[in-house]
Amino acid sequence: QVQVAESGGGSVQAGESLTLSCATSGPHYKSDCMGWFRQAPGKEREGVATIYRGIGATFIADNVKDRFIITQDNAKNGMTLQMNSLTPEDSAMYYCAADAVGASYCSSGAWTGDGAYWGQGTQVTVSS
Repeated sequence: QVQVAESGGGSVQAGESLTLSCATSGPHYKSDCMGWFRQAPGKEREGVATIYRGIGATFIADNVKDRFIITQDNAKNGMTLQMNSLTPEDSAMYYCAADAVGASYCSSGAWTGDGAYWGQGTQVTVSS
């Protein structure tokens, strides 16, 4: 089994930055595709960014691509999400997911995380 755990959320002012961290444990082959998803109250879950372990192929959603950076974190067998210039619209519960889907699908933007291993989420609140 794969376990997933997020950390690093918090409350910040608009324009500030936060870095989220995701750690995984268990067989790597079951979690080579890792991604960040977020869900705000009353809204559907949306994909934010993904990365494929090893080759580093990434996907960043259009609405955050100029502000967010996803990187692999080998020490935690996971990844980090550097979020800059945050706005109130970025406020949401952020979830880390990991799965064994292939690199192309992982970095296509089409991966929804259905059936993946999920963390409990970390809250990000941005005040104006």
